Amino acid sequence: MLTRRYHGLLIATVDPPLGRRLVLAKADATLSDGTHEYPLFANRWSDGQIAPPGHLGIESFHLDHTVPVWMFAVGGRRVEARIWMEPGEDTTYLAWLLHPSAGESDKLALRVTLLANNRDHHGDTWEEGFQPTLSLVGDTLRVADGTRFTLSLRAPGGRMTQQRAWYRNFDLPIEAERGLGSTDSHLCVGCAEIELRSGEWCGISASLRSDPSDDLMSALQRRLVHDRQVLDEAPATDREWISRLILAADSFVFARPLPQVPDGQSVIAGYPWFGDWGRDTMISLPGLTLATGRPAVALRILRTFARFVSQGMLPNVFPGAGETPEYNTADASLWFFEAWRAYLATTQDLASLREAFPVLVDMIDWHQRGTRYGIGVDATDGLLRAGQAGVQLTWMDAKVGDWVVTPRIGKPVEINALWYNALCIMSEFATRLGGADPYAAQAATTRAGFGRFVRADGQGLYDVIDGPTGGDASIRPNQIFAVSLPHTPLSSAAQAEVVDVCRRHLLTSYGLRSLAPGAADYHARYGGDVRQRDGGYHQGAVWGWLLGHFALAAFRVTGDAATALALLEPMRDALADQGLGTLGEIYDGDAPHDPRGAPAQAWSVACTLQAWFELEAAQSGERTRS
Repeated sequence: MLTRRYHGLLIATVDPPLGRRLVLAKADATLSDGTHEYPLFANRWSDGQIAPPGHLGIESFHLDHTVPVWMFAVGGRRVEARIWMEPGEDTTYLAWLLHPSAGESDKLALRVTLLANNRDHHGDTWEEGFQPTLSLVGDTLRVADGTRFTLSLRAPGGRMTQQRAWYRNFDLPIEAERGLGSTDSHLCVGCAEIELRSGEWCGISASLRSDPSDDLMSALQRRLVHDRQVLDEAPATDREWISRLILAADSFVFARPLPQVPDGQSVIAGYPWFGDWGRDTMISLPGLTLATGRPAVALRILRTFARFVSQGMLPNVFPGAGETPEYNTADASLWFFEAWRAYLATTQDLASLREAFPVLVDMIDWHQRGTRYGIGVDATDGLLRAGQAGVQLTWMDAKVGDWVVTPRIGKPVEINALWYNALCIMSEFATRLGGADPYAAQAATTRAGFGRFVRADGQGLYDVIDGPTGGDASIRPNQIFAVSLPHTPLSSAAQAEVVDVCRRHLLTSYGLRSLAPGAADYHARYGGDVRQRDGGYHQGAVWGWLLGHFALAAFRVTGDAATALALLEPMRDALADQGLGTLGEIYDGDAPHDPRGAPAQAWSVACTLQAWFELEAAQSGERTRS
């Protein structure tokens, strides 16, 4: 049942690399025995009705690897339904299986109504703008929208008929909650009539290819083989929910070919509305690729991003076709060093490091002498300053019009934790490559300067120092990176204080709050219109990706891997809370911490996986993080 504008059976990259459009919205199936009809679907309408009530026939639901499986029990019969996508293609399959039952009819059939569209998956339907050419070519219904795309719909062994009628007034309640347009329309382009035979799969393929496979079972096996290969490449685990996360990790990696890197890859930050972002990609890379046993993918991503380095910076938002990359981020570049460290620790691939090292050297040099947006080292304390009015540079980057919600101008704590970590990494890299090492001395200066973040009252670290109004003592999770990153500038006592403060004020079952309760700007719930939501995005909302970092920091302080692992266990239940089989972006600040934001978020999945495998290795006595 459609409940938001992003729901659809095929949302295809019509304009690569990021121009995603809703192509096939629904395929509504009705079971007929010649006398009675049983809907295997439901729709919610703007008058409040849910009709037909096909959801009442659902007997069970589960995931077979990444394939959703429904079992319907209607009219004394049981019908299984599955949906999956062809790996690497804009092709969706829908299949139904009649399970054997006593006294079954020989006249069972499915009628499948096909609803198509052509709109940006963020946008609203414009009926006048979607007037496709419909044609039946053999057993294939083609929906051609000019030169944009041609959708091929096939029902192997069935009969396809052509139709043209708008179905209007679909109600999208989640969009209403978000203060956005909440009514949609879709064009019925045809109907498939398919005979159901006990024990035999039947179904439909929907593809932007002209010749999608007719063999449903072979297509299903290709999907399942792909999923099993993803699991086989990853470290073995007896935890079903960790296997589920490994499968989820695969869904965020996508192709971004470049002239210099034809096999380039990148990471979608989250579904349904994000593209590939420099910060999110580098944070996610170790968990999505290295923890899952795919270092070759990690290297392709690192090489892809290296091509976009400019004035020592990685872009925050990667460009679409014909667009210019945006470099408004102070931390993506610093996470790039941590991603390279993790890659080298996993692979010992010194040849690739040697190739990339000049780029890394240049990035450090630019930060030393100063780059965009006031990002540069303060020679008096070795710390990085960053920021200018009207620009959001850290991961707390919400902006509504001209309002930067958390500007954090000055010296943000996590930026400097990352800067120190990057200098230590470069010192290690220079030594391993046999060259001069100017970075150890620079790191020592930064470590001494970092002591300025330590609060005299024992309440952890300042969030920002040397800002326009001085120091910001807000209790936020950014300080946790000074403990969770491989190289910490803090004493053992200061590390323990940070973990204690975050535990008492910020820790929840699903992540860390972005601001401590009791603060004047604290938002207990995330919701409302765009301004309300963005205004609370980093003002109390719980972020799932931070839980893994807290677990690693807790382990560093206590040395108790088992207790740190237990902190991650609630994510097992979160897999069923929003995007089934994956982890979402944020949760309400106050209990019961309802899930909000993007239902599938790369760094939530990645940081949980990375922490899990690192802590498991530590528990078994294996060395981690070299």
